[in-house]
Amino acid sequence: MIYIAIKRSETMERLQKQVKNEIIAALTKAGLSDGLDVNQVVIEYPKDGSHGDFSTNVAMQLARSAKRNPRDIAQSIIDNFEFTCIDRAEIAGPGFINVFVKENILNVHVNDILAQGTNYGNSDFGNNNYINVEFVSANPTGDLHLGHARGAALGDSLSNILEAAGHRVTREYYINDAGNQINNLVYSLQARYYQQLGDTDYPMPEDGYHGEDIVNIAKILIERHKTEFDNADEEGKLALFRSYGIKYELEKLKTDLLNYRVEFDQWSSEQSMYDTGKLEASLAELKKRGATYEKDGALWLRSTDFGDDKDRVLLKSDGTYTYMVPDIAYHIEKLSRGDKLIDILGADHHGYIARMQAALAALGYFDVLEVEIIQMVRLMQGGVEVKMSKRTGKAVALRDLVEEVGLDAVRYFFAMRAANSPLDFDMDLAKEHANTNPVYYAHYAHARTCSVLRNAAEKGFAADKITTSDSYTYEEKDRRLVNTLLMFPEVIIQSAIKREPHLITNYINTLASNFHSFYNDHKVINEEDMVTSYHRLALVDSVRITLANALKLVGVSAPEKM
Repeated sequence: MIYIAIKRSETMERLQKQVKNEIIAALTKAGLSDGLDVNQVVIEYPKDGSHGDFSTNVAMQLARSAKRNPRDIAQSIIDNFEFTCIDRAEIAGPGFINVFVKENILNVHVNDILAQGTNYGNSDFGNNNYINVEFVSANPTGDLHLGHARGAALGDSLSNILEAAGHRVTREYYINDAGNQINNLVYSLQARYYQQLGDTDYPMPEDGYHGEDIVNIAKILIERHKTEFDNADEEGKLALFRSYGIKYELEKLKTDLLNYRVEFDQWSSEQSMYDTGKLEASLAELKKRGATYEKDGALWLRSTDFGDDKDRVLLKSDGTYTYMVPDIAYHIEKLSRGDKLIDILGADHHGYIARMQAALAALGYFDVLEVEIIQMVRLMQGGVEVKMSKRTGKAVALRDLVEEVGLDAVRYFFAMRAANSPLDFDMDLAKEHANTNPVYYAHYAHARTCSVLRNAAEKGFAADKITTSDSYTYEEKDRRLVNTLLMFPEVIIQSAIKREPHLITNYINTLASNFHSFYNDHKVINEEDMVTSYHRLALVDSVRITLANALKLVGVSAPEKM
């Protein structure tokens, strides 16, 4: 199949159309367009900048129908170029046509980057459609661990990317404030409370939480709320332990997340699903639709009718709900805040996907739920795994990792691997101040652009005169740098479509590499050649803008000095 890869940003679309129109005109003039759907011509970016600004395989695609050698067809196309926007073209390999765009046209697009500034890269691809992204959703029973840290980085980065691609996004946190884990929190806090009051033999529950944070909350309760507890009966005390325990654990989680540059638009409570009758309403709707049946005294969902591998129990024979029921009610609630749902969950939730999608389909919601599964994280230092144990109080918490290696490094390292790949987090590499550290490499590139611009200002170069020049002759590394800059809007779109934030960090690394290469080969500031200096300063400023915008998408700062 031959197709045009339209770039959905004003800058790229305009350049793409110019190249497309010239290729189509050449095909027509060469008598090669009969029976050809002009909307099916591939125009791609060559990976190697020396291979041009664009490349097309149309000659190879036409070889069979034209019954000609593809290199001959390619030459016929080139011979019929009007060269209005194309400067030159070359034949490569079995019949690829590599196209070099005229330099004045490249200049227009570089100046567009300068004009767009912090908006560069944004597009309307998503048509302002709503997407609800739920991530982290850790139980309020302890510190955020490395899995939560990875989920927070990926969820926040994906939300940023979706917004840049033209979607409206709701970032949502689901508070698991019901069930056995909360009961364990309550009884653990109760035990620590009475132990702090002197009853050192007060027993901890068998599955209790032994972390230091529970002890600290107990101390806060004694300090601030002891009178309230003294005046309550046993049932009231348990309610207070529950209320304050969840409150203080959530405050701690929210603080850690804010310090991690992660903010949520919506905090939703599992308990509220019980309290507001939404569980009963969900079951009633499933029954109404004939999606349930009774067997062995339990109520079952006909989930196999909707793609699941087996039917699922909703209401157990003892009259209690399975975990699926509040989850179903919650997903219905989320659909009121988004046309599309994305859940970012831990590796142990893989079996959850088909059953929840089946439940929603049974309610008439088809293809609305995507689930991104995050694989496990191993923390490595000195070539040895740093073990984690939440229950012993020796876990490596999110805040500990940030303190150890730095916020930017943590955010960048978690964003630069696909969610479905296990991750070994190399603490030693994350702390290195060397180009082997990818976040340092990106930071250094941005800081270098700022240094060049500061130096230019000190030498009298006016910021409002920084622009490209049609008299400048592009060399290979100039073209490679500009082409990389112009790819940015499409990289964002592809990252949004594929739900892969690591495409942004891959892009950052490529842009930083191409900039360093350009900088090492060119003298940017030359007071004896002002035209060339201003042109190269325009390229440097375009890199500064694009790097800052890309780093912001993955929650990483763009330092002006190193």
